[in-house]
Amino acid sequence: MRDKYRVIGPAYDFLSQLYSGRNIHRCKTAMLDMTTIRPGARVLFAGAGHGRDAIRAAELGAEVTVVDLSATMLRKFDDARRQEAPHLTIHTVHSDIMAIDAPGRYDMVVANFFLNVFDEPMMERVLGHLIDLARAGGQVVVGDFCYPTGNPLARLFKKAYWYAAVFTFWLFANNAFHQIYNYPEHMQRMGLTIRDRKHFKLLNMDCYWSILGQKPA
Repeated sequence: MRDKYRVIGPAYDFLSQLYSGRNIHRCKTAMLDMTTIRPGARVLFAGAGHGRDAIRAAELGAEVTVVDLSATMLRKFDDARRQEAPHLTIHTVHSDIMAIDAPGRYDMVVANFFLNVFDEPMMERVLGHLIDLARAGGQVVVGDFCYPTGNPLARLFKKAYWYAAVFTFWLFANNAFHQIYNYPEHMQRMGLTIRDRKHFKLLNMDCYWSILGQKPA
């Protein structure tokens, strides 16, 4: 299958920092600490991204697996791991996340800036699959762009900010072009309890959020 990130993948880190400063990085690691990850916990990352969230989980003692269909993104991730944490072992899988057949295996499943590559029906299918991969009582984390709230001017800015990003990835990676998703609503509708959510600001407006959901025990 064609690597959709062959062109834009090498610039992913640069574009992330250019677009958000360090807010995307903070969002991706917001739910990864000693209260959510214990040594030996099995953690799955759907999508490699810049990889520092997966490295953070491994530093906390988790057994980390990263799944990505893009060979380019996996190479970028491995470069970051070798440069920043060569002592860590992180399992990488070059595959479609929907092909991962391990229901109930993981203590935490993380989808940071991953679900937004899909149109809404496919996003719901993928989110449902990620939830299935988490064990009973396990955690599902979604970090992404905030659903627009606030006064009309704030909502307009957040929508324009989102559409600039989604247009870029539609143009260069053929990702789906769609509105911003309200992830907590989708997560709750699929049976998760929202345990925590953290917001990250740009120009003093909430533009990113990280949501921690938990499956019933």
